[in-house]
This record gives sequence, C-alpha cells and structure tokens, in this order.
Amino acid sequence: MSSNKKELAVAALRNGTVVDHIPSHALFRAVKILGIENMGTSVTIGNNLSSKRIGSKGIIKVAEVEFAEDVLNRIAIIAPSAMVNIIRDYEVAEKRCVTLPDTLVGIVKCGNPKCISNNEPMPTRFNVVDRDKVTLRCHYCNHSFDGTEAEII
Repeated sequence: MSSNKKELAVAALRNGTVVDHIPSHALFRAVKILGIENMGTSVTIGNNLSSKRIGSKGIIKVAEVEFAEDVLNRIAIIAPSAMVNIIRDYEVAEKRCVTLPDTLVGIVKCGNPKCISNNEPMPTRFNVVDRDKVTLRCHYCNHSFDGTEAEII
C-alpha cells in the first residue's frame, strides 16, 4: 500500500458539532462567536486548509456539544458559506448551511462612536439589510456596514 499522498488524520467525533467551509480569514472570529476558547471539551481547529469550494478554509470541531441553531447562525455574519454538521454516534445526523437572522442583538458592536449603544449600558441591535453582501444597520443610529467590518463583542 504505497501512496505519495500525505494527509493529516484528525480523530472522528463520536458526538458534537463540526462547522466547515469557514473562510480562513474569518476562522478565529467564528471561534469567538461560538465562545469555544474556554470550553472544557475537545476542540479541533484547522485553518488554511484546501477547499475546492472557497479556496482556503477553516474548520471547527467541538466534541460533545450541540450548539443552539441561533448561536450557529451568528457565524453567517462573517462566514455566510459555512456548513454545520451535527454528529451523533460517529454519523452526520444533521447537515445545513448557516442562515443569517433578521436581527442581531448583543453580538456586534456599532462602529459609530456616538451611537447610544456605545455610550449607555444596553445591548446592541442590528437589522440585516442585505443577506447576500451581509450588510448590517444599527437599530439606534442607522450606521451601516458589511459583515467583514463587524466587530464581534
């Protein structure tokens, strides 16, 4: 069995969540959105992996955790092409694309320094204006920007 191909093998998940097809530049922002930096379970993060679909991708595998759908959909702010696989007993039980919610509350910081959400103790609130370009508009001051500029709280 001789092969010239070399691949890095990563252990399969028995149960958990895999978020795949994250653009490489957005991977660590996705980690922050999911809040996995301090998790007590096994987490595997791969970056700058080859992808036929998006060129260079990142992947996140979290053992023994099934994130709520609304939490996973937050990733669509920075990675609208991301795919979610829910793994149960080593099998893909669910597979779906992330979907951008209509409203984002307490996830993204407003880029307008004069916005009330930056000067009063209140959650930020953004409406999604354009799903394809991921354009967000602040509910309070109407400041608009795209997802690549979004500062994740």
